[in-house]
Amino acid sequence: MSPVQSYRQLFALTGPMYVVIAFLGRLPLAMSQIAALLAVSGATGSYAAGGATAGALAVANAIGSPVAGSLTDRVGQRPVLLVQSVLGTVGLLALAVLTLRTEAGDPWWPLPVVAALGGAFVPQVGTMARVRWRPISAAGLRIGPASAAAADHAPPRTAADTRVMDAAFSYEGAADEASFVLGPALVGLIVAAAAPVTSLVVAAALLGAFGTWFALHPTVALVGRDTSGGGGRGRLVTPALLVLAGIQLSIGMVFGSIQTGTSVLATQAGAPGLTGLLHALLGVGSVLAGLAVVALPERVGHLTRLRVFSLALVVLALPLLLVASVGSLSLALLGLGIAIAPSMITTFTLAERTTPVRRLGAAMTALAASTGAGYALGAALAGRLADVGGHLPAFAVTVAATALAAGLAWAGAGAVRSQAATPAPAPRTELASTAQ
Repeated sequence: MSPVQSYRQLFALTGPMYVVIAFLGRLPLAMSQIAALLAVSGATGSYAAGGATAGALAVANAIGSPVAGSLTDRVGQRPVLLVQSVLGTVGLLALAVLTLRTEAGDPWWPLPVVAALGGAFVPQVGTMARVRWRPISAAGLRIGPASAAAADHAPPRTAADTRVMDAAFSYEGAADEASFVLGPALVGLIVAAAAPVTSLVVAAALLGAFGTWFALHPTVALVGRDTSGGGGRGRLVTPALLVLAGIQLSIGMVFGSIQTGTSVLATQAGAPGLTGLLHALLGVGSVLAGLAVVALPERVGHLTRLRVFSLALVVLALPLLLVASVGSLSLALLGLGIAIAPSMITTFTLAERTTPVRRLGAAMTALAASTGAGYALGAALAGRLADVGGHLPAFAVTVAATALAAGLAWAGAGAVRSQAATPAPAPRTELASTAQ
C-alpha cells in the first residue's frame, strides 16, 4: 500500500471534516505561548514579564495535561474536552483583557498567574486525536449507542488495521509539527497587522470553536467512560513508558535549545526577525519526513526504527556545531528536521502499542508533557550557556540532547520489547507483534 493509499484509507474512516477540525483545534496550543510572550512584552515593555507569562502558561499546561488525560480514560473525552475548551477559552480571553489593562511600570505579577490558570485548561487536541484512532480503526467508525463497548471488545487487529494505525500516527506527528510551524507564523502575521494582544484573542476564538467541535465530534463516542470499575485498566507507569517519556524529554530539549541558539545567531547577524522563520525550517523538514514514515515496510519493526531515527538525530545535529551564518544554519535545521518527526512518531506509536487501552489518554498526555518539560529545560540550559559563549554552546545542548535520546532508545529497547510482548489485562486484545 502506497503512502497516498494509506492516508486515503485513513481519512475515509472519518471523513475530511474531522481531520480539519482536529488540526485547527490544536493551533491554539501552538499559538498561545508565543502570543502571550509578545502581547505581555509589548504591553509592559519587559521581556522578563513576557517570558514569565509564557513560561507559566507552558508549565501549567505540562502539569494539567496528564491530569486531563487520565480523566479522559475514566469518564471519556467529551466532558473533559468540553470543560477544557470552555475554561481554556475564558482563560486566554482573561489574559488578553488583563494585558490590555496593564501598562509599562505597573506590577505584572498577575499576568503569569492568569496565564497559568488558562494554560492548565488548554487541551492537547493532538494527543486526544491519537487516542481516537485505535477505536476508529477497530470499529470502522460505527457511531451508535454501543460504539464504546464495541471498541473495547473488538477483535485483534489485522495487518490492514496495523497499516492504518501506522498511517494515523505518521499523520498526527506531521500534523503536530505543522501546527507548531503555522501557529507561530499566524501569530506573527496577526502581530504585524494588529496589536499583539489580538493574537491571544484569535487563539481563544479558535479554541472556543474548534476545541468544542472536536469534543462533540461523533468519533468521541468511541472513547467513552470506563465501565470496568478500574479492574481491567492496566498499569500506566512501566519501564517502557519511562524510557519513551525520557526520549520525548530529550526531543523537547532539542526544540528548546535550537530556538535559543537560533535566536542568538539571528540577533548576532543583525536579523532577529528571522528567528521564527529559521525555526520554521526545522518544522518543514520534520513534516515532510513525518508524512513519509508510513512508506516504510512493515518488516522494519518500530524498535528498529526508533534506534535508527535516534542515531540519525545525533548525526544530523552535529552540523549545528559548525554553523557560523544564517545560511549554514538554514541547511542544518532543514537536515535535522528530517529525523525529528520520525523519532516522535515512533515513540508515540510504541506507547500506543505497549499501553492498555484504558490508559492511553494518560500515556499520550504524559509523553506530550515530557516534551514540554524538555523544551523548558533545553531553553534554560541553552540560554545560560549562550550568555557566556554565544550560539555554539547553545547548540551543544542540542547535540547532547540527541545523544541522550539515542542512548535511551538503545539502552531501553529491552524494556519496551518486554512490555510489548506482555498481554494487556484489558478484555480487548492488544497488538504488540510489530513493535520489534
